[in-house]
Amino acid sequence: QVQLVESGGGLVQAGGSLRLSCVASGRTFSFYNMGWFRQAPGKEREFVGAITWSGASIVYTDSVKGRFTISRDNAKNTVYLQMNSLKPEDAAVYYCAAGHTWTAARDSDYENWGQGTQVTVSS
Repeated sequence: QVQLVESGGGLVQAGGSLRLSCVASGRTFSFYNMGWFRQAPGKEREFVGAITWSGASIVYTDSVKGRFTISRDNAKNTVYLQMNSLKPEDAAVYYCAAGHTWTAARDSDYENWGQGTQVTVSS
């Protein structure tokens, strides 16, 4: 089990950037695949992107490809989501999640979830 805490959300103008961080407690962070999900008001939670435990494989949902970048620093127990060229439709609560099974986009494969951080994008 790991506990996850996201940070870095906030209000940004369309076209701007934010970097979200997710810090994990526990010494086994490097064994977990990490995912980012988001949920906008009135919508279902959706997959944003994910990175394997080694960082060797990274996948994104189509709507963020070329704009968002996931990275991780296992020495710091941290995974990042760099978000550039933000659009109003990117506004949501963003969650990081940790799991051992790698399907990337299936949220049921993630065993641990953070509390979320709010991203607001003004037009």
